[in-house]
Amino acid sequence: MDNAVGTNEKVGFNSWCPLLIFDSMQKLKELAQKIRKIGKDDPRRVLHSLKVGLALTLVSIFYYVNPLFHGLGTSTMWAVFTVVVVMEYTVGGTLSKGLNRAFATLLAGALGLGAHHLAALAGDKGEPILLGMFVFMLGKAAAMATFSRFMPEIKARYDYGVTIFILTFSLVAVSSYRVEELIKLAYQRLSTVAIGVTTCLCTSMFVFPIWAGEDLHMLVAANLDKLACFLEEGMGVEYFGEKMESGSLEGKSFLQSYKTVLNSKATEDSLANFARWEPGHGRFGFRHPWNQYLKIGAITRHCACSIDALNAYISTLQQSHKSSQTTTDLEFKQKVQVACANMSKETGKALAELASSIREMKWSSIAGKHLAIATETACRVKALVPAENSTLLEVLISATTVSLLTEVVRCTNPVIAAVEELSRLAEFKRPEHGRKAGTVKPIADIESLPHAVIVIEK
Repeated sequence: MDNAVGTNEKVGFNSWCPLLIFDSMQKLKELAQKIRKIGKDDPRRVLHSLKVGLALTLVSIFYYVNPLFHGLGTSTMWAVFTVVVVMEYTVGGTLSKGLNRAFATLLAGALGLGAHHLAALAGDKGEPILLGMFVFMLGKAAAMATFSRFMPEIKARYDYGVTIFILTFSLVAVSSYRVEELIKLAYQRLSTVAIGVTTCLCTSMFVFPIWAGEDLHMLVAANLDKLACFLEEGMGVEYFGEKMESGSLEGKSFLQSYKTVLNSKATEDSLANFARWEPGHGRFGFRHPWNQYLKIGAITRHCACSIDALNAYISTLQQSHKSSQTTTDLEFKQKVQVACANMSKETGKALAELASSIREMKWSSIAGKHLAIATETACRVKALVPAENSTLLEVLISATTVSLLTEVVRCTNPVIAAVEELSRLAEFKRPEHGRKAGTVKPIADIESLPHAVIVIEK
């Protein structure tokens, strides 16, 4: 009987074992493909991983080499801990955390040692009283430092430093009553933190550096390109142009790409914050106008919202007209489509030119021309008069589409102004011609007559 049960269990295990092995192999294969995709999308991620390994190897020398270890003692582990915590993907992120940690440790350690020294001067009887007062002051200081983290300006740039200040001051002030040779301990801790921060900064800045400012610069240009692609290829060609009868816009690559612009604020804010910590590098000076990139990003998202409204209306229109109804005024509809296609293409070209201007850091003089053409077309299409046999529904659909597209054209005007301001602040390279180049400023309001103002700078 026992032999029969054992045989059944063995057969059951043998039947399940191949399935478990196959399932495990499939999961490992999926994991390998995911890792490969992450590295292929941005090879710098692989370099960053290697840089972290290099930094940890360098600080570990202080632990394994006896002369260095005897000089710092077990506090050497704080250097390893600092590298793990401080090392960030970008140079700006590493500088932000590293400098915050170093100065917060120095300031909090100095205050803690000062409190210990004052308490020691009071003698055996006065020391407990002063330490009690300092503990109370410690609570107040920790409360004020914690409250300061709710301030947006402090939280954006010094949140990590405030946290380390609270931690270090608490450790030094509280442990000073029990720990002997406190000055030696504080010296070792500060030295190991300085070693870890220095290792991180040198590795991050001099070994395949990844600059947050450059990433922000390229991200803002890429967002403008995504909007340009949607307007020029999506609206100008796919919907209003020659491919209008090809079907719905759902699933198109340009449709998904423009939607990422709507969620780019957090990334832009983070990159701009880190970029302010970075020294001058490449094409970017020390006081590069990073705040202007945030303004361009905000205006770009506003433009993306207008595009999203246009796309939502068109998608709804396509779904409701799948059972397609006959058009009574084909000529009016065709004129509106041609005008809308022209508006979309010219606005897309203007945004693409602005993206190129930012990417190459050169002044652009033709973005305004493209927008002026789109504006003129918008004014013309408003003057179109439908035939008498046109239905009210057809007129309303055309009018709504034109109105939404006109809003997209209108919100592109501030983008041009913001990019021109960036060109001035960052001193973009001006085009070299026989005479000094002028900037083409599109009209401020679509309701006015179409024109462009050309300003020649002396």
